[in-house]
Amino acid sequence: MSIIVDAHHHLWDRQMEGFDHGWLEAPEHEKICKNFLPSDLEPLIKSAGVDKTVFVQTQHDTRENDWVLELANQYDWLAGVVGWVDLAGPQCEAQIEKYKSQPKFVGVRHLTQGEPDDDFIVREDVARGLGLLEKHDVAFDLLFFVKHLKHAQNVGKRFPNLRLVIDHLAKPHIKLGATDGWQEDFEAAAKCDNIYCKLSGMVTEADWENWKPADLKPYVETALEAFGPDRCMFGSDWPVSALAASYTEVFDALMECIGGVSESERAKILGENAINFYQLD
Repeated sequence: MSIIVDAHHHLWDRQMEGFDHGWLEAPEHEKICKNFLPSDLEPLIKSAGVDKTVFVQTQHDTRENDWVLELANQYDWLAGVVGWVDLAGPQCEAQIEKYKSQPKFVGVRHLTQGEPDDDFIVREDVARGLGLLEKHDVAFDLLFFVKHLKHAQNVGKRFPNLRLVIDHLAKPHIKLGATDGWQEDFEAAAKCDNIYCKLSGMVTEADWENWKPADLKPYVETALEAFGPDRCMFGSDWPVSALAASYTEVFDALMECIGGVSESERAKILGENAINFYQLD
């Protein structure tokens, strides 16, 4: 039986001092303005038939790495931690070496979408950090808005041995049914063999109250056409996804969207690709 991996979810404890959870206090985020811990996720993944998960960072703070790695020691199904290191900082390589020594530390992410500099990811000081990730064979998640997507191909070409994955298809404007400004750069990124794509985060880019799987399907089909079933992977984006859908609804929507693929291709999208990309045990 194929292993199913949720390659993108979060956890947070709003009582932890020094972490920035201010965005949760926006009125539109009231539904998720609370703690979300492994004990909350466990029954959801069991119900959906998910075997393993990958946590993805929310903080520019290595203390989050430590916290989630400790949780991962308690929950076998929490198979990977995508954490944070200071890519532009003098301690970058030391931080990479520290965390890479822990088996469940499988990648790094930076909240690029929130940077005031739209060209953050191609700055030379950041590129130095990306080069160190490549040197140490640590994967990197690209958290982009559509406006950042033009940089994906450049990063992929500059660091051909760095495993890269675009989170949430770079957040196309699904609610508007739009592909302008997105599809061309998305397809250009796919030409780099070292760039993958997460089929995640789509319900929150759609109409939260009225979305349906058919709204997501054109974007999933574009991703499968561009990246192929060998470089796409499932991610729930829980609990952010709870703003628009239950965990099961997110999973079932993707299953409907990929209904036309073969059984072997489905196994890759739902688990094998994430295992290979993140080098999960």
